[in-house]
Amino acid sequence: MMAGVTPPPLDPDPATTAARVLVQTLAALGVEDVVLAPGSRSAPLAYALADAARPDDQRPAGAPRLRLHVRVDERAAAFLAVGLVRASAHGPGDEQRALRPVAVVTTSGTAVANLHPAVLEAHHSGLPLLLLTADRPHELRGTGANQTTEQVGIFAGAVRLTVDVPAPVGLPDEARGVRRTLSRAVAAATGARTGDPGPVHLDLAFREPLVPSGAPWPEPSTVGLTLVQARHVAPAATTGALPTVDAAAPARRGGVATVLVAGDGAGPGARRLAEVNGWPLLAEPSSGARGGTHAIAAYRLLLDHPQLGGAVRRVVVLGRPTLSRPVQRLLGRPDVEVVVIAPRGRDWPDAARNATDVLLDPPARMRQGRMPAPAGWLDAWRTADKAAGAAIDEVLDGLDAGRRSRSGTRVTGPALARVVAQVTGVGDALVVGSSNPVRDLDLVARWDAPPVVLANRGLAGIDGTVSTAVGAALGMPDRRVRALLGDLTFLHDVGGLLRGPLEAQVHLQLVVANDDGGSIFATLEPGEPDRADVFERVFGTPHGADLAALCAGYGVRHTRVSDVDGLLPALAVPGPGLSVVEVRVDRLGRRALGERITAEVGAAVAAALPG
Repeated sequence: MMAGVTPPPLDPDPATTAARVLVQTLAALGVEDVVLAPGSRSAPLAYALADAARPDDQRPAGAPRLRLHVRVDERAAAFLAVGLVRASAHGPGDEQRALRPVAVVTTSGTAVANLHPAVLEAHHSGLPLLLLTADRPHELRGTGANQTTEQVGIFAGAVRLTVDVPAPVGLPDEARGVRRTLSRAVAAATGARTGDPGPVHLDLAFREPLVPSGAPWPEPSTVGLTLVQARHVAPAATTGALPTVDAAAPARRGGVATVLVAGDGAGPGARRLAEVNGWPLLAEPSSGARGGTHAIAAYRLLLDHPQLGGAVRRVVVLGRPTLSRPVQRLLGRPDVEVVVIAPRGRDWPDAARNATDVLLDPPARMRQGRMPAPAGWLDAWRTADKAAGAAIDEVLDGLDAGRRSRSGTRVTGPALARVVAQVTGVGDALVVGSSNPVRDLDLVARWDAPPVVLANRGLAGIDGTVSTAVGAALGMPDRRVRALLGDLTFLHDVGGLLRGPLEAQVHLQLVVANDDGGSIFATLEPGEPDRADVFERVFGTPHGADLAALCAGYGVRHTRVSDVDGLLPALAVPGPGLSVVEVRVDRLGRRALGERITAEVGAAVAAALPG
């Protein structure tokens, strides 16, 4: 050090200052929501976020405005953030927006590990989560210090960026470094440079003191703040103008027998692409494309028909199809050309390893409707779907008529999904759980103008579904939001019901199909009759839980429905706040019901289509 040169004074409260600069930077980079789970090592961030969440007339000078959501369970907190991110894509009406990043703050130790299921979901779904995990300073790592483990790299390849941020010591240039790091983190999370959005992990070390000393907030500054120009990636099938479609116009001759498969997240442009070319639209509920004149509701039961699925020679895939084995068989056929349109992300959906082309955007001739299917192709699918729908309704209605007794009519899973679809219309939002609920909805939902349908299909797990639905409801306060989920999915995340009295009220109806176990397995190989000796214990997993008592413990309104007649009154008007409608659903007949529906649909379609 040169003689006579006085070093600049150190900030006496470096953790608080760094946390405040970080919160200022989050707001400057477009973050509006932060989910916090309580802890000691994360206290600097908690105090800064509490200031940012105060009303306008109480917020300290220098503190930005942010919405804060506090949850005591880190897994629930992370999935709440997933719901908020998913909701951010949906503006008023049909407006589609870019996904907005949401931050999750935890303390150190096992708190960080509890984020992992949501991180994996965000990774596979391309959701911009900012994981801000507090940590011990470097000198305490590897010493056996309390609540200290190896947090850096804990999420391995499931994050777009990991940064080990050292504990601030109060040097004058530290704020600049915080802004620079956050700028890179948000750019990585949103995929601004890569077109591949996803979770980002900042592991933030803090030393004591961890509580503020009373010093004012630093002045907001742009020093070190980098505004990264985002790579323009249009949603699938919307690049370029699509002509107006005349749904009543006759199909043109020529072309290849093509269907469009719209998987999760395909977007509404997928529907228009099918319509402009006259293709049948095989759209999953969470595709954002299911609706209109070309949507084939019972598609998975029609793909084995030789005049329909058997005649397909080209499939155009948008989004990520995950629901149907018949669709995957179609995509794997050697006689089918598979064209995948994947405008964003490093990977593309091709589980059957049979894609012939992977495109960033639909080619001009596809956008302009110059790839028509043969004459009569779409009409055959429509005729078959109409017959299939009537057969499904006849089976479900016949079961209703045959089961009436003094105790009412026993409900089946597809019948419940049918009513949920009927009462959930345009302007509403529906979060649907994995396993049977999403497949039942896929079979029976017939919408012209569909609601917003959200589902965690990144890994298709049951983790965090209640919390995701809560996040979606908080993120879409102007929509009526309900969720359809199974009993095991509900029990797996029952802690998502917990909302402290200081947190924002949630308006959400949870419709729980309670069949006392895992009925999805009854429809798969473990449910075959010759495997019945072990099925109930290790696959069916009956639980006998009292959902009403659980709801009472959480202070959540509960209604039980045990017959078909009670469905509409219970579901049609959810009312304010958080409520649970428990519907007692038949599980023992699930496999037989599926087989009967398949047989009746097959007979109806055979009669409807000319030989």
